[in-house]
Amino acid sequence: MNQSESEHYMDLALEEARAAGLIGEVPIGAVIVHDGQVVGRGHNLREHSQDSTLHAEILAIQEACMTLGSWRLEDCDLYVTLEPCPMCAGAMINSRIRRCYYGAPDPKAGAAGTLVDLLSDQRFNHQVEVVAGLKQAEAAGLLQNFFRGIRAKRKAAKKARQEGSA
Repeated sequence: MNQSESEHYMDLALEEARAAGLIGEVPIGAVIVHDGQVVGRGHNLREHSQDSTLHAEILAIQEACMTLGSWRLEDCDLYVTLEPCPMCAGAMINSRIRRCYYGAPDPKAGAAGTLVDLLSDQRFNHQVEVVAGLKQAEAAGLLQNFFRGIRAKRKAAKKARQEGSA
């Protein structure tokens, strides 16, 4: 796959991430591509569902499995805006994803090379090729702006409480 195709699919994952941010979710998005077609997409829904497993990658994998009628996604590539966590890396291994492209590294939960590297661990029955840093600045910017906004709201709320009790 050439660079412009990869960037196009990461742009679609970034659209998913922006959709998550609009509803107050951490802006992480994912798409799964099979033979040049998007077969699965998702964005974080943990807060809305109060379900810790509803990460962007999990939702995209579920949709791709339904679309293709198989749990085996051997000829599929997953594009995600943030480096996968251990749960999502495990789901990629178990669903036989061929390749994972991710944007920003995750220093707190990255399981594709930052904290651990589950996707290339030879002890598993399947390895996922990893392409890191695709549209990294844009992906990281979405996350930084989201968390900056949360911090600003918390600071304003604290200031309002202090002024109200004075």
